[in-house]
Amino acid sequence: MILADFGTSYCKILETESSQPPRIIATRDLAPDFRADLATGHNAARRSRKHVNELTVLARGGECLIDDPDFVLLDCGSRDIKFVRYRDGQVADMGWNTECGASMGFTIELLGRYYNLEYDKLEVPLQGFPVTCGVLGMSNIFDAVVSGLSETEAVARFIRGIAVNGYRFAGSPEKLYLSGGLCDNPLFVGCFPCRVMPLGRFVLLRGLRQYLKNNG
Repeated sequence: MILADFGTSYCKILETESSQPPRIIATRDLAPDFRADLATGHNAARRSRKHVNELTVLARGGECLIDDPDFVLLDCGSRDIKFVRYRDGQVADMGWNTECGASMGFTIELLGRYYNLEYDKLEVPLQGFPVTCGVLGMSNIFDAVVSGLSETEAVARFIRGIAVNGYRFAGSPEKLYLSGGLCDNPLFVGCFPCRVMPLGRFVLLRGLRQYLKNNG
């Protein structure tokens, strides 16, 4: 069976009968006729035989990967952000934001390429810009550079603003579990004003596996 997390920028695909790890494919490179048996994500409805809501599989993935009855899990995607909060082993709250989190992951990746930045070599800035949208927030970078701030520092402050925005959206927890491609961005992870536990890019796939197990 083929499971897939169809993201806006990247797709994560797992063949359950194979011993191979999940594959990551740029969405633009995915074959037009590719179909999954069970999927989640932005394009899941038209690319799969059955699709499941992202918050549902995020919650199921968190249950499997986090050994704690109380936790907050934030998923930072290319297009949006979403979170689930557990209390006493049960879902207590969840949220999905496509506006304040608009194009967050995509914008960070785009800036890295445009300015030729290596995020693992950038220091966490002491302050950030007040960012509530990835696209609109870029104006802070341009204004800061015009005012004399280096491009590197301006981008770093932008990313800190993005991280703080996600942290507040998730309810400002003391400890935050993180899901998504930005787990691989040390600058982004370091910008959260709390303890962060990155779970990687395949939490939603893990949630799909659990959904499949529970629902046949």
